[in-house]
This record gives sequence, structure tokens and C-alpha cells, in this order.
Amino acid sequence: MPVLPRPQRRCPPRRPGSLAAVALAALLVAVGPSLPAAEGAHPIVFTDIGEASGIHFVHDMGKTEAKYMVETMGSGGGLLDYDLDGDLDIYLLNGAPMPAGRVVAGRTSALLRNDAGRFTDVTARAGTPNLFYGMGMCVGDYDNDGFPDLYLANYGPNVLYRNNGDGTFTDQTAAAGVGHPGWGSSCVFFDAEGDGDIDLYIVNYVIFQPSDNKFCGDVINRVRTYCHPNVYTAQRDLFYRNDGDGSFTEAADLVGMTSSTGNGLGVTAGDYDNDGDVDLYLANDKSPNILYRNDGGVFTDVTLLAGVGYGLDGSLQAGMGTDFGDYDGDGDLDIVVTNLDFENNGLYRNDGNGVFSDVSFPSGIGGISLSFVGFGALFADYDNDGLLDLLIANGHILDNASYFNDATSYAQRNFVHRNLGGGRFEEIGLKLGPDMARPNVGRGLSTGDLDHDGDLDFLVTISGGSPRLLRNDGASSLPSFRLRLYGTASSRDALGARVTASAGGRTMIREVRSGSSYQSQSEMDVHFGLGDAPRIDTLTVRWLSGRVDTFKGVDPGSALLVEGDRELSR
Repeated sequence: MPVLPRPQRRCPPRRPGSLAAVALAALLVAVGPSLPAAEGAHPIVFTDIGEASGIHFVHDMGKTEAKYMVETMGSGGGLLDYDLDGDLDIYLLNGAPMPAGRVVAGRTSALLRNDAGRFTDVTARAGTPNLFYGMGMCVGDYDNDGFPDLYLANYGPNVLYRNNGDGTFTDQTAAAGVGHPGWGSSCVFFDAEGDGDIDLYIVNYVIFQPSDNKFCGDVINRVRTYCHPNVYTAQRDLFYRNDGDGSFTEAADLVGMTSSTGNGLGVTAGDYDNDGDVDLYLANDKSPNILYRNDGGVFTDVTLLAGVGYGLDGSLQAGMGTDFGDYDGDGDLDIVVTNLDFENNGLYRNDGNGVFSDVSFPSGIGGISLSFVGFGALFADYDNDGLLDLLIANGHILDNASYFNDATSYAQRNFVHRNLGGGRFEEIGLKLGPDMARPNVGRGLSTGDLDHDGDLDFLVTISGGSPRLLRNDGASSLPSFRLRLYGTASSRDALGARVTASAGGRTMIREVRSGSSYQSQSEMDVHFGLGDAPRIDTLTVRWLSGRVDTFKGVDPGSALLVEGDRELSR
């Protein structure tokens, strides 16, 4: 597979809102054989290669007998090509000893550089240790210089690391004005106004201080457990508007995000109403989830109208991880959100008229989730058949869960819901090898093609344990297609661009996006499995700036670099 090209120089800064000359670049890389193998000829197995790949990280949850809530809610991680060498690197958030919540020497968060499939800890050299209790991360090129920057949501001050382009980062938190000291959970970069400068949204959880740690659990027998979030006060979310000069302004109220006071845990960005801008969905723990419709840079809470704030019976659920994806292939984005046991994971089908239908149980994902606690959630075509599947990282909140209910457990296996078509899924995790069947205390979930073989691998972060790097063995027998976008009128990392591929009578949509799932960041390159289609008949890129590029007859195995320089009128 050809190595993805990378910017060789920094781009000059642009003034906010500038939509002058446009030079958009797209690299199209297709991988895999030209014809698919017969179904079943190459069964798919996921193999945990974390330790064998040199990953020796162990998450420090800061576990104490006091059971501070922070201990059980993290941490995430994700994938990014920070050095632009064509290989996906890994960043892992770490916890910290409680009650201080400050990292001790030798147990920081970790940046792991990918060297041909072996990972080397370069945290100290790169300058990305994170000295606070880490929760979530997101990646975006906030200064449009061609290099991915890193934002960390912490229990404690959040951190913005600016990529210097030489393998190192500089802490720009104070200069950018984005170091909120609360309890951040997940974050997402996205271009709210379509001005080419990416903005930042952080979901915050609750206002918690160790000095106010409450007793929760079995009062009679004095068996303590982690508290329900509603025993504390919800913390307000944050929207930072990019001012285009390296700094941000908190502007949630100014842009209509006035509903953002929930127990926030997850966030995802996408154009659910197909109007060309980026909307937000927030997963909140035992408070209503929120869908913000973007109306030209001003946001409207359409949760009740859309029907995506509650469970099927109208109850509040423990929203944790979330993602947008067009699982039914009808051209609009659907929503998944993970929940606590005795609830169900939710799947909201986009009916295309601003309204969603709760199809959690008819789709086949709801029933099996009732005895599991879901965190990370992603739509991804793991088997390259052209249909978006659904993967979920599971693991209980309570380390003594079996004391309160002998039907559940702390460590739980993860889910792989295979898309059968027709709106139905089949959970087949137990069929995908012993490593997929092994229980874990899963939290974050991210995906990307780490070994360049044309199929998607997965990273699962583990509370109090080592991450699981699950290599996909077998799906590369079917052809796939991978796309990386660069923009100039749009943001340099092309966040918000929509790619539509028509192949073999099927239409598939993907969007370039920053953080999603739960506290996690997936590869930004767009991936399409082609199934039994020999090629992509038509590929369309709709940039957030408004430009549309169309390519015909893209064959697996080809590589094409496309550039344009026409001006836009809006």
C-alpha cells in the first residue's frame, strides 16, 4: 500500500472566515484484491497484539477504598499519525492516584510511536505527558498548519498540545484559553461555522471534589460502591469558538447551546439533517441526551422533536458512548448510544424528516445489552462487506458489581454486532476468536488500519489494565478503499467533509470527524469496504466549504492525487 503523503511545510495562518482562493487536495488510496474471496473462505479473527507490539502501558485508575467516582469513569485513548509518516500512532490517557488526582513520575499518559508495527513510548521526547487524571481525547489541526494537534479532557485542567511538526508538542493551553479545571470527559473538534477554523466542544460530567465524597452502597453492611451521578451537581459543557489567531473564546450561550448542563460523557459530530453543516449529539448519564441542530453556526436543541433524548419507554438512561453512522444505507446518519445494565443500548434510526425512531430491539442490539454496561461505541465496517457494523466496548462501573447482583460481573466481553442488512444486526463477538471473547473492563474504543492491510483494527482501553490492540485478521480478503482529505478553504484536516461512494448498487456515506465513541479518537481517514463490488463507480466529496468533487471508476489498488484551485461563492 502506498504511504499517505504529508504536508512538507506549514501553511500560513488564515484570517477567521476567509473563503478566498481554494486549493483542496484529496488522496485516494484503495487497498485489497480486485475481486472478493468467497464468503466464509477467510473467517475473521481478532487477535490482541498489544503486548507483542511493544505496548507495556497499564492504566492507573487510582483505586481506593473510598471509591471516588473519578476512579471508575476513565480512561480513553486513540489513534493519530502525529509525525505524518503514514503509520497510526497511539495516545493513551492515564489516571492518577486519588484523592490528589495528579500523575506521579513514570505513570503519565503515553504517546506511542508506530515503527512498522512496533510501538515505542516517546512521551518524554514529544512533551505530551499530561500531569492530570486523564479522561478523553480528540485530535484536530486547530491552527491549520498541517499537523494534528491533541486536546485532552481531564479531571482537573484540560490540556491542549500543539504539534510542532518535528515530533514534539508544545503545551498551548494557557495561550489558547482552553484549560477549564473541571471534570471533562469527552471532546470533539468540529467547524461549527464553516469558516475553516475548527472549534472545540467538551462534555463535562459532574462537580466533584474528594472532600465531598459521599457514601453510596449497602449502608447496613457498610459495603461501599461508586455513586450515581445524580448525587452530585451536573457540570456545564463548554463550546470554544476558534478565533483564528491561536486562541479560543467560550461561546456556548452565544451560539444557543443553553441545554448543555447534563452529566455529559460522550459526544459525536455529524450532519444528520443533510444540510451541509455539522450537528452535535451528546450522551448524558441519567439526564436527557441532547441533539443540537446547526443552523448556520447557531444551534437549536431539537432533542424532543427528534425523539433521541430518552429510552424507548421515556426513561432517562445512562448515556455514555455515542456515534453517528448510516447503518441502513439510506443516505442519512443514525445514532447509537451505550447505556447501563438493565437498560439497553440505544439505536435511533434517522427517518429523514428530522425525526428518529428507536429501533434498539427490532435491530437486535437492545436485548443482548441488558446485562452489560456499554461504554465505547463505533459504527465501522469491520468485515469490508460495505455495511456499517457496530462495535461496543463493555465493562461494569462497579468493581463489586456481583455483590449487588450475582447476574452481572465487573469484567465483560465486548460486542461485535454484524450488520445483516435490512436494518438487522447479529452479535457475533464469540465467533471472532478467544481474544474478542475475553472479558475486560472496557472504556474507550477507537478504530483504524494499523497494519495497512485494508481492514479495520480496534483499540480498546481498559480501566485499571493494559489496552487491547485487536488486529483484524481475515477481512482484508475483501477489497476496501481509504481516503484522506486535505483542505484550505475547509479546515486543513477537512473535518466535516462528507464522502459518498456508490459501488455495486450500494451507496455508502462517511464523514471526516474528530473524537467520538467514549473518550476516544479514531483514525480520520475515511474507510469503505467494497464487499462483492469490483470498484467504486462514483465517489463524491462534499467539502464543508461547499465545494463538491466527483470521481468515476475508482479501482482497488489505485492511487490518485487530486487538486483544485477554483474560488467559491457563498
